[in-house]
Amino acid sequence: MKISRRCLIIKELQINEEIRDKEVRLIDADGEQLGIVPGRKAQELAEEKRLDLVKIAPNAKPPVCKIMDYGKYKYELTKKEKEAKKKQKVINVKEIRLTPSIEENDIKVKAKRAIDFLKNGDKVKVTVRFRGRELGHAEVGKQVLGKFANLTSEYGVIDKQPKLEGRNMVMFLNPKNS
Repeated sequence: MKISRRCLIIKELQINEEIRDKEVRLIDADGEQLGIVPGRKAQELAEEKRLDLVKIAPNAKPPVCKIMDYGKYKYELTKKEKEAKKKQKVINVKEIRLTPSIEENDIKVKAKRAIDFLKNGDKVKVTVRFRGRELGHAEVGKQVLGKFANLTSEYGVIDKQPKLEGRNMVMFLNPKNS
């Protein structure tokens, strides 16, 4: 019994002896189509070139396999993923909690903190938490959120209007694109 050079189980791609199809559409290492060949012959061709046979399109009729260096392919794939990760911007959501009976100076302090978050490019989730009978006066919470939005309007815009969710009224602010 022959032991393959490399027989790894990867979540999606099948390689070498894992491919048990009778016929496959074969692509050479140079990208040249070799047509439909028996699965055994495709594996032999890959072994002759000291490369791996990788099933790249398992759902096609017949499945498409390519002769390639699987280790190099996997390395380049992880390299591309790292590059993509570097380029993407992470947006954090910071939360500020208020109460319906918040004092004027307290709301200014919280607004100043929210402005710092917005300057850093973070989204801000502003929550007014109702306790007990305060829930009967949801309009007071809406007024507090409106006042908060006015204080931060220079640096942020309302992304999601105030909405009552259980015992909390929530509003989201996005940083302004300046």
